[in-house]
Amino acid sequence: MTTPVKPFTRSACAVANSLDVVGDKWSLLVVRDLLHGKSTYSELAKSPERIPTNILAERLERLEGAGILTRAPYQEHPVRYSYTLTPKGRALGEVLLAYVRWGKTHIPGTVAINQGSTGGEVPLPVTRPARSSKRKA
Repeated sequence: MTTPVKPFTRSACAVANSLDVVGDKWSLLVVRDLLHGKSTYSELAKSPERIPTNILAERLERLEGAGILTRAPYQEHPVRYSYTLTPKGRALGEVLLAYVRWGKTHIPGTVAINQGSTGGEVPLPVTRPARSSKRKA
């Protein structure tokens, strides 16, 4: 027995459906920070973009619902959670790297930033595809 496919909001287009999940202004920045080692709400709230706390809470909930991240309590009173990317969420690292390459190429002055849990900003090395050694005649 196969699981029925959920109807698509707009179309079956992979780009449109991906944007429905992570295409807002903040979701990929949350994923970026989780990839760089941040894991708590307070660490995520201290990102340089200063995501409003109500939006951060909503994005974390939405990303959890989409299977991009999971949360686990690390403190009981009051309950506080740490957030971890799932394999589905870690796979977005390739998408973010493509954004880094595009931004560095087409938006002068942008850099790749590695923001660890300490909040420090360190340039993140960006690998470029190897150029073919074959020359066109």
